[in-house]
Amino acid sequence: MESADELSPAFCIGQHESKRSVPVSPQVVSLAQDNNYDIVTTPITTPHFQSRVLTLLSAHLSNSQSLAYDNCGTLETSHNTSPFEIPPLTPEDTHLTPNEATGQVIGMTSTWIDLCSPDPLIADISRQVLVLEIAYAAFVGISYVMVSGPRLHHGGLHAQGLMYYARAIQEVMTLGPYISVHIWLRMVDSPDLEVTEMGDLAPFARMEYMGDSENNGSAPKLDIFGTWDAWDVIRKLCKYQSRLFVALSLPKYLPPMPVQTRWHSEPVHVLTIETSSFIKNLKGYPVLSKAHQSLISRMMRLRNPPWIILCDVGPIPGVDALQSGGNASNLADPTPAESWPKLGAASGKKTNDPTPYLSYMRNLQQRQPARTPIERFGIGYQDYLQAPLQPLTVNLESITYEVFEKDPIKYEWYERAIAKALSDWAAQKKPTSSGDGKVVLAVVGAGRGPLVTRALRASAETGVAIEVWAVEKNPNAFLLLQQHNKNIWGGCVNLVESDMRSWKGPHRPASSTAANDANSPPQFMHTPVDIFVSELLGSFGDNELSPECLDGVCHLLNTVHGISIPASYSAHLSPISAPRLHADIMNQSIANPAAPETPYVVMLHAFDFLSTLPPPPAQPHGGSTGTSTPTGGPASGTPPPAAGLDLPAPIVQTAWSFSHPNANIPEPSLSSSVISNAHNVRRTRLTFPCRERGVCHGLAGYFETVLYEGVELSTNPVTMEAKSANMISWFPIYFPLKTPLSIPDNSEITVTMFRQTDDRKVWYEWIVEVFALEKPSSTPLSSPSSPLSSPPPGTEKDPRRNASPAPAGAPAVRKVRVGMSDLHSSIKDGCLM
Repeated sequence: MESADELSPAFCIGQHESKRSVPVSPQVVSLAQDNNYDIVTTPITTPHFQSRVLTLLSAHLSNSQSLAYDNCGTLETSHNTSPFEIPPLTPEDTHLTPNEATGQVIGMTSTWIDLCSPDPLIADISRQVLVLEIAYAAFVGISYVMVSGPRLHHGGLHAQGLMYYARAIQEVMTLGPYISVHIWLRMVDSPDLEVTEMGDLAPFARMEYMGDSENNGSAPKLDIFGTWDAWDVIRKLCKYQSRLFVALSLPKYLPPMPVQTRWHSEPVHVLTIETSSFIKNLKGYPVLSKAHQSLISRMMRLRNPPWIILCDVGPIPGVDALQSGGNASNLADPTPAESWPKLGAASGKKTNDPTPYLSYMRNLQQRQPARTPIERFGIGYQDYLQAPLQPLTVNLESITYEVFEKDPIKYEWYERAIAKALSDWAAQKKPTSSGDGKVVLAVVGAGRGPLVTRALRASAETGVAIEVWAVEKNPNAFLLLQQHNKNIWGGCVNLVESDMRSWKGPHRPASSTAANDANSPPQFMHTPVDIFVSELLGSFGDNELSPECLDGVCHLLNTVHGISIPASYSAHLSPISAPRLHADIMNQSIANPAAPETPYVVMLHAFDFLSTLPPPPAQPHGGSTGTSTPTGGPASGTPPPAAGLDLPAPIVQTAWSFSHPNANIPEPSLSSSVISNAHNVRRTRLTFPCRERGVCHGLAGYFETVLYEGVELSTNPVTMEAKSANMISWFPIYFPLKTPLSIPDNSEITVTMFRQTDDRKVWYEWIVEVFALEKPSSTPLSSPSSPLSSPPPGTEKDPRRNASPAPAGAPAVRKVRVGMSDLHSSIKDGCLM
């Protein structure tokens, strides 16, 4: 039987009707749950309220004087402006009452308002409606509400009233301390998708505020990041409120993958799917495309999987009978014609399933792929911020060691490296330091002993005899090592309780001399080590002071043939958008002011790489391309090709590296007891091309290491699959920014980072700059209508290599700095040496 952490993600599925005619009572909620729905949406107010507001507005406009500019050149802002106030709700305005079913209900605010209207009167009326609805929903106990996203297009104007909308959302977030607000957004901004219905407030906007539609340039075009831009404005004004979420509408044709990954990084708590997003299979049943299935599967593996709301897929079976006086327990099943007339008519086939869309989603839930080893291991750790370990100053608990030892790859690779080193040693007939032909191998920082066990296995596998030394400073772990040596290793391991930097090396009896008589105490001598093995690497390679630790012991290594495992390691960086992490850090900063300057170990999941390689050229397909958008497809009804099922390849660049043994360690100073660590200072300046706009919340850090020639480990997403797939010992490291930086289209992010030391501790400093790239004529490098255009010349290269200048002969590009972060420093939480 599968354990709980191996089960497929559970779907929470709800039902929404845009023109719900039956009030959502506890009986309706119970009926929905009997039909396998989990939640139901309900309008907060009735059509009566809409009619009352429209009547009041019509009267107000008919009694108002025509707008005119005053002496100061402003419209309708003088002291004699006539206010418009909506009276409180009446019993006819809402069906909602406090009851036991409110926990399974999502409140829907009015869709006919226009919070984003450029006309301040319409925007304010809409704000008043929203405030009344949210306040009453909070009063009756509804915890979740959905607010229609901003209407961005008004004639020739685009997003002119977005600040009105954002300010209204900021206001309603204060109305109920327990209510969560979900902004219902489309994946892309397309004017064709904004439809005005009878009774909407948008057409009431006065022409004086609508601008000159004839002179506002070309007609509005589709902007694949337009709605994300609007969301970014809203959540910034609301200061990344933890109760503010996205309800994302999935269109029939999904946008390109960069748009999908951007939304994956946002706090999407609801996915809505309309009937138009489904296609019919050969049997006439509704199904979703492979691209939709893939998107849903990725979303459902988030730490908090979103709910799925099916929109206008037919009424809840039996609700009509309930309305006419029946009850939920004795209703007869509806006929196929009652439950799904549209599908039957369209396909010419009949079905006995009263809820075919819901049945398909439940079937899709059962077909979710099993969690990978990394996902099973990471349950509970996704996007969870952890301070990096300080193994030199803190003795780790046994459970910490146990987590590391669960890795299915790490120790197997270490065993391979040790076996190769031993085989090469024997094949090359190198002399050993033991005097009896055994290779002297020391595990420094042995912990609970997994590397000792692997070294003994490698010796048995290769037939090369070894003399094993295990050095560990943690007294609790050392006690366990003693037990292992007695019960598992047969007493063949030499145990040393010491900080490795204080260890004087393997000791053995000195050769007998004439000076040694029977009455003299035994004499010992210290000899070199042939192979050092350590697992001191952190998430950034050097952040747990592996360089400093190995520097302190490398003088014991065989000066001619000595081997260090690992032999080298490098740190790697990439800028990311991680709004959830930013919100968590901002909450922590209230109690811990150093939180925004602390590097965190975190299993990154809900994030987006800002610098990625261009997608491969789309293959011709009936005139459509891989960047087809959800506004339509070929006339035949065949969807355009999927917008890339593979995630964009990130650009991850090398910051610095360390290798062992290190010949550059300075000699101890005669005038100071402090050993200089200046040789371990590092600095780097890296430039990352960004094709699409976004927001940089911080830097993701990774490492790669060469354990021994031909055996490598990597957490770098570019190379991990090839070098050490499914390794789980290390999560990435995250360097946050105090204030997020906006990134324009066709730009560059430049990261300057330092590894600093004062010879007592080590810390990091980082600065992020944003540059817009312009031609000398100040003409943008690409048209705003082509957000997926090629990156600037010279930026298409191997993602593992650092940025390089544009090739000779390339057009000159002017870089304009448009943003810069503070200098961040983790010195307060530096790693003590």
